[in-house]
Amino acid sequence: MFVKQLYTGCLSEAAYYIESNGEAAIIDPLRDIDVYLSLAKERNAFIKYIFETHFHADFVSGHLELNQKT
Repeated sequence: MFVKQLYTGCLSEAAYYIESNGEAAIIDPLRDIDVYLSLAKERNAFIKYIFETHFHADFVSGHLELNQKT
């Protein structure tokens, strides 16, 4: 299993990339999804799951665009 925290200091927001057996889950993705797509490609993985842990009123999530591209 591979876990990577992607922290954005200006928003005090942490997203997570969790991968096992070539399948990845993204937890609380930020609007810019390129980092998730690049990481999955680099690790030869498929983003299968996207989770939002709660409603994010303080920033725009990338979950819809990430869903369309994976």
